Amino acid sequence: EDLPPLPRIISDAILLQVYTHRSVYARPTHLFEDAPGDPSPDNEKLEHLGDSVLGLCVTTLIRDMYPHIRVGPATKIRSIVVGNPTLASIAVRYQMHKILRLHPSQAITLRASANIQGIFLIPLLCLSYVAGVYLTRGLDVVRAWLTALMTPYIILAYRAIRLEYGLPTPSPSSDLHLQGPSPPESPSNRPPGYDSIISPDLLTPSALEGATSGHLSLLNQYLQQRNTAIDWIWTSEPLAGMSAPPKWVVRAMLGTECLGTGGARTKKAAKNMAAIQALKVLGVDVRECDISIKCV
Repeated sequence: EDLPPLPRIISDAILLQVYTHRSVYARPTHLFEDAPGDPSPDNEKLEHLGDSVLGLCVTTLIRDMYPHIRVGPATKIRSIVVGNPTLASIAVRYQMHKILRLHPSQAITLRASANIQGIFLIPLLCLSYVAGVYLTRGLDVVRAWLTALMTPYIILAYRAIRLEYGLPTPSPSSDLHLQGPSPPESPSNRPPGYDSIISPDLLTPSALEGATSGHLSLLNQYLQQRNTAIDWIWTSEPLAGMSAPPKWVVRAMLGTECLGTGGARTKKAAKNMAAIQALKVLGVDVRECDISIKCV
């Protein structure tokens, strides 16, 4: 079943913020608040606001659809409807992930993931977008959109929780009266601003090579899934093809096999260079993925 069209966010600045992950600017996370006149430009605070707005709308919708349901079952239904798997599925179907702005090191792991809906940052895009619509269009527009969007999910969750309580599944005809109002505008399920505000790009080789930790994270993730680990052996031997000897040189060893060697000014960057070679040896090619991410 098609999703209702996305309501447009009518502020270019907020639209850009919706799709900007905190890795882009890497603001310190330990601060109490931002400096006056310098609010954080990423979508973290939008996610926080969107979570509350979504919770309010879904809780109200459950109450309106099933006025006699008790709090316990209603809470279980809500947790399914606003949970990460549901929100990730929605974000991917709206193609929101294709214009997410990330630091290259984050994008490498995202693009190489075989299970995009399991990644935590994808469902947060839904929350950011909800907040963007709320801030620029108001609660009525958000509620109309979320009513049309979430009603089918609530019906499915309601049936699942009924079964948990040992109750029979209601007939499909009993759900006909639960259809919500039509959502506002936008002729396409592609995110408004897709072609103009934030133009998506595939990761370029230069962007991949500029990352200092993404390949290392991906290698660690790959090895953990296979219950194995790399031994990092530091050496003072020079690397062929480098005009000046790097400060740190490391070998990625899997048993007695050297999967890759890297050298750089920092240990982290040296490991990442070795991880690039190791991933190739292991047959992991992040450029084969078809997920477009805007790297900045």
